[in-house]
Amino acid sequence: MKIRRATHADIPHLPRIERSAGEAFRGTDQAWIADDIVAEADAYPPLIEAGGVWVAEDDGVVAGFISTEPLADAFHILELAVGHDQQRKGIGRALMGGALAEARTAGFRAATLTTFRTIPWNGPFYARLGFEILDEPPASLAEILAEEAARGLTDRVAMRMAL
Repeated sequence: MKIRRATHADIPHLPRIERSAGEAFRGTDQAWIADDIVAEADAYPPLIEAGGVWVAEDDGVVAGFISTEPLADAFHILELAVGHDQQRKGIGRALMGGALAEARTAGFRAATLTTFRTIPWNGPFYARLGFEILDEPPASLAEILAEEAARGLTDRVAMRMAL
């Protein structure tokens, strides 16, 4: 498996991966996510041009991606997605490791994200990586949580990891 910065040639794969990754939510209390809309391809060029998207290639196939952006004083993870048939192979962990290594090199002192508190491959997964739930998130993350709640995403938390 190879982790690398995404290019514009990768863009057609990203919505497909996000849609496939959503299948993991079937059978949970957030099952509706499997049928929800995903980010359109035109959302990715600015993130790619800013150097905020990495992909994982497994046997030449783009199997997952992580998208990020600076937020306040932190390296913020917007999304981590691995195709449903590629999950549980360490791809998400590898993507996160690659992105966080770049964040450290770039001088970020922390990484943040928002996620589901109890879904095993969300909050508990990130906690195993070293992220901690913020009981009182800063304004930037509180705003994201409010936007997510308005879209129907419940049981969400903000998490932070010191880099």
